[in-house]
Amino acid sequence: MSFLRTTTLAIAFATALLAGGAHAADVSMADGSVHFTAPDSWLGIMETQGDPEARVFQVPDPSPTGKNSLARVTVTVKQVADVNGFNQYRSEATAKAMALPGYKAAAVPPSPNSNVYTAQENATGFNYTEHYWLKNGRAIQLRCVRPSQTEAGADWKAAFDKGCDAIAAQLK
Repeated sequence: MSFLRTTTLAIAFATALLAGGAHAADVSMADGSVHFTAPDSWLGIMETQGDPEARVFQVPDPSPTGKNSLARVTVTVKQVADVNGFNQYRSEATAKAMALPGYKAAAVPPSPNSNVYTAQENATGFNYTEHYWLKNGRAIQLRCVRPSQTEAGADWKAAFDKGCDAIAAQLK
């Protein structure tokens, strides 16, 4: 990537953050080979270019607990040579998850290339859902992280999970 393009992206991202957060919408990654639409209420808080490439969205929790815990969704795309490279990428990500304090896997993951678990960040419990796909020589990871306990209530949790499920359906 050229210096000018990198600088332009950095300035645009910084401007969006200073304006109160970049609103998510249509997202294109990996030179246009990965597409999804995120809910408008999600705030784009980080973007990396290159390999791997990642997009991170904050899912605002309007309750007082939202001030202390960051609910977020991350999509990461990495080039891999083949299915063995994909399996290695997935295994490395799973090993990192298992190293988190308080890691506890769910009894049954939703699919063979998914992980559902709980762990702690700064003494706060979080629910994690990760999905992995191999498409066109790229490993794709969707990681949804929300606080296990929030004062935002069941409707907020359901909307968070629905948003993650919608992204997963688009990335399949």
